[in-house]
Amino acid sequence: MILPRCVGALAAILCMVALVRGGQPSSGPSWPEFHGPGRTNLSPEKGLLKKWPDGGPPLVWKYSHCGQGFSGVTLAEGMIFTAGDFDDTEMLLTLDLDGKLLWKAANGRSWLGASPGSRTTPTYDEGVLYQMNPDGRLAAFAARSGKPLWDVDLRARFDARPGVWAFAENVVVDGPRVLCMPGGSKGRVVALDKHTGKTLWANTEIEHPAAYCSGSVVSYRGVRQFLTMTQKSVVGVDVRTGKLVWSAPFVPRSPQNALTPVFQDGYVFVACGHSSGGTVMRIDPDSHTAATVWYRKDLDNCHGGAVLVDGRLYGCGCRQGGKNFYCVDFLTGDTLKLDKTLGKVGITWADGMIYCLNHQGTMSLLAATPGGFELQSRFELPKKPENTYLAHPVVCGGRLYLRCDGDLYVYDVRP
Repeated sequence: MILPRCVGALAAILCMVALVRGGQPSSGPSWPEFHGPGRTNLSPEKGLLKKWPDGGPPLVWKYSHCGQGFSGVTLAEGMIFTAGDFDDTEMLLTLDLDGKLLWKAANGRSWLGASPGSRTTPTYDEGVLYQMNPDGRLAAFAARSGKPLWDVDLRARFDARPGVWAFAENVVVDGPRVLCMPGGSKGRVVALDKHTGKTLWANTEIEHPAAYCSGSVVSYRGVRQFLTMTQKSVVGVDVRTGKLVWSAPFVPRSPQNALTPVFQDGYVFVACGHSSGGTVMRIDPDSHTAATVWYRKDLDNCHGGAVLVDGRLYGCGCRQGGKNFYCVDFLTGDTLKLDKTLGKVGITWADGMIYCLNHQGTMSLLAATPGGFELQSRFELPKKPENTYLAHPVVCGGRLYLRCDGDLYVYDVRP
């Protein structure tokens, strides 16, 4: 009896040593959905470089067959997921951590309209990938094999209609539900059974159609709600019942509300481009609406995302008067710091640093500070036309993932 116990103890010790050395459990690095767990865009990574070598961090590998499009990456179970358009077909792609293609699977028609290419990033949950294609086909696939499990035509089922730039929502999985906003007359916001695709509920009381927002699930005053933007409003929908909890007007100059709302303790930041501005609202569930706390026209965030760190809101304006990268106080809107040198960027945050990818290919590393931010490093990717590098950077498993059309670049950002 002594020998088996010793072997068991030794195995446990070796397992713990492997975890410490590898820094990740056996299931591998995890960034399962757009903007990561909870859609905060805050990576839990630690021990990363605070400055990069000249020319940037080491390139681990590059994969150049992602297809046309703007999809980002998600990671789970030692796999990397993305999507791209190949001729007239949208494809999901899965790579291993060494950049080897594991499988490809078709998800309906590609988008050949305004700004052609894939839009959304696959969402991973319990061994399954979920993705909405630009034509309104929402489908589920086995993550290990790419086997199709079910699909729903959002146009047919909910009378959904795409905007100028197609369907572009990264869907949310919450418990047994897949949540999304088709924006149709038969379902503005809907919940589908994640195992079968059957409709669990469909909200038709919301007034306005969908924009391009990828919402998130938050809890406030005991109500778990799906928080998203329509073309002309911000809404919170009870995820259990589909009932509208609250709504407030947010009417942009251009109907392209795309920013994932930033939420904290009942306060919500939303913004849109083209001088539409950015605003923080405070939810009042008793009156079923939200009141404006502050508004600034210059914080007109368009595609780049925003992050909230220790009460400081970071993001990038895009108005014609100047593309300011900003840090403001979340509750007051007061400026802590502005910068016009970074250009229009997409962002993420990890280990006290802000990763900024310029829409033409400049990658910058900023230190987040109590006074705002400080530039630490910068390197150049191949220069592209404006709005080519739209996929947001991802930091996961000690690596930086940058997607640009058909190319996926993977860098080692550990010391």
